[in-house]
Amino acid sequence: MREAKFDRRGSVVRWTESGGTPDGAASVYVHGLGAMSSVYHAHIAADPALSGRRSLLVDLPGHGISDRPQDFGYTLEDHADALAAALDGAGVRGADLIGHSMGGAVAIVLAHRRPELVRRLVLTEANLDPYPPVTAGSSGIAGMSEEEFVHGGGFARVLARVGPAWAATMRLADPVALHRTATGLVRGTDPTMRRMLMESPAERVFLQGALSGELTGREELMASGVRVETVPRAGHVLMFDRPDALVRAVAERPV
Repeated sequence: MREAKFDRRGSVVRWTESGGTPDGAASVYVHGLGAMSSVYHAHIAADPALSGRRSLLVDLPGHGISDRPQDFGYTLEDHADALAAALDGAGVRGADLIGHSMGGAVAIVLAHRRPELVRRLVLTEANLDPYPPVTAGSSGIAGMSEEEFVHGGGFARVLARVGPAWAATMRLADPVALHRTATGLVRGTDPTMRRMLMESPAERVFLQGALSGELTGREELMASGVRVETVPRAGHVLMFDRPDALVRAVAERPV
């Protein structure tokens, strides 16, 4: 386990690392809201097809094994800066960022703010637009006030709604961090994550699970150079439904 400071108080973002050499090319895995990179991506990084690659499994602030300062903003930009601190601390440049859902949005923002850190984006159902439809996830959390979510039973209600698999990691996230992260994700960025992705000079791959429905704006994304692939028999947690498809994308082979 390694760590890097990401705020003036000395709070640290932590990650686990395997394979490759410290000065080699790196694959950096970034989890979604209320998740942990080791739980969602360790089996991908360990696949024989990716043997020998340097892999960093990063937990964003407020999640997993990283610190959870109570005075931190937890916006997408804040998370991107913390992720940049991890890559700077690890001596990584030109990384492949593999981001799921909210983690994909953070990866897009990082590529926009620090393009020298990112060679390639491999996104699994990343959030691209502000104010998504209300669900039990980010929009459901952000629909409550921070006080209601943290102290009024909102966190417990969300854990009951999301089901045991997601709750297993979400319950380890700090409630304040979770609410502020969800709020920042729903609010989005300026320019939007979609616009940043379309204008990024990085190589870009977007994986959409067929069970999640059609990707909004698919043709526009493809026209901007994003390789969009629909993965059969997969939903939002594509890395569990079809790990083979994600491995192939990370290995730079079409799904």
